[in-house]
Amino acid sequence: MSAIRIGVYPGTFDPITLGHADIIRRGSKLVDRLMVGVTTNPSKEPMFTTAERLAMTRREVMGMGLGNVEVVGFDALLMKFARAQNAQVIVRGLRAVADFEYEYQMAGMNQQIDSEIETVFLMADVSLQPIASKLVKEIAVYGGDVSPFVSRAVCADVVARVEEIGRKGEG
Repeated sequence: MSAIRIGVYPGTFDPITLGHADIIRRGSKLVDRLMVGVTTNPSKEPMFTTAERLAMTRREVMGMGLGNVEVVGFDALLMKFARAQNAQVIVRGLRAVADFEYEYQMAGMNQQIDSEIETVFLMADVSLQPIASKLVKEIAVYGGDVSPFVSRAVCADVVARVEEIGRKGEG
């Protein structure tokens, strides 16, 4: 019997987009178990708290009906988290050349930290390549429609949060 292949798909998921969902769906086919790791990023200001992002991501994954995907939070070095999960693979999504340059550098650093864990890049579906959480938040804050980029439930979450914090460009 062969060993169970475990993958980790890390991200801030602030909010989780249709692009993220595509990578989760496709990444889940590459491993026996996929851990979606919801984390913080010190260089980003989140719209949603970690607990809210975890709940949102869990709800979206549950709606996909993928029995081999689990959503967990972490606040640690990615490779330490991956090792703690007994992962052999880090799954990363790519949208554009700019993503590749950053991800290539990160994959190299991660390999220096733990050469036993491989990084696998999945190209986003062509129709989803322009979607980025940062842009979804920006569109929403300026009163634009984000429904083409996120699920109906996430759209409602984003709209509610924007109503709480207030829109820009009004008044």
